[in-house]
Amino acid sequence: MLGAALEVIRADGADRLTLGHLATCAGVSKPVVYDHFGSRSGLLIELYRWIDTERIDTFRLAMAAAPKDREETIACLADAYIRCAADLTGEFHIVGAALAGSSEKAEVYDELLGHSVAMFVSVLRPFCDLSGSAATRLCTGLVGAGEALSAAIVRGKMAEGDAIGTFRDMIDSSLT
Repeated sequence: MLGAALEVIRADGADRLTLGHLATCAGVSKPVVYDHFGSRSGLLIELYRWIDTERIDTFRLAMAAAPKDREETIACLADAYIRCAADLTGEFHIVGAALAGSSEKAEVYDELLGHSVAMFVSVLRPFCDLSGSAATRLCTGLVGAGEALSAAIVRGKMAEGDAIGTFRDMIDSSLT
């Protein structure tokens, strides 16, 4: 059903994504959709989580596909994170915007930032001598910096290339 929901957003926009319309598009009855998601906010939250998980899994697979040295790993991580976080045209941001005003959005957003921190820890662990908790604290700061740099791009305060380069330098200089 989440795949069908994503197709509705791609074809018709987030406003058209209702539980009734999803039932029709997914070829299931309305009670099935209502029982599964409960509400439109529930649907959007599950879709938000699903898209985020797909993005992180895709990045992890790309990183694992071919061994990369420290410099390549850092460059790939900085580029992927900044481009992804600053992309306001993608489904992730469309669903996030549709969730605006939802009381659950802040909680879900925190959860998804936690996934990003865990991904940073796993990708950077081979290049870092920090303990588990210290590595998590460092990566929490790095994710926060990536979010701030991405926001600067969105607000027109920084060029994408400058943000990526700055983030790459921050990651590189923070690893010991």
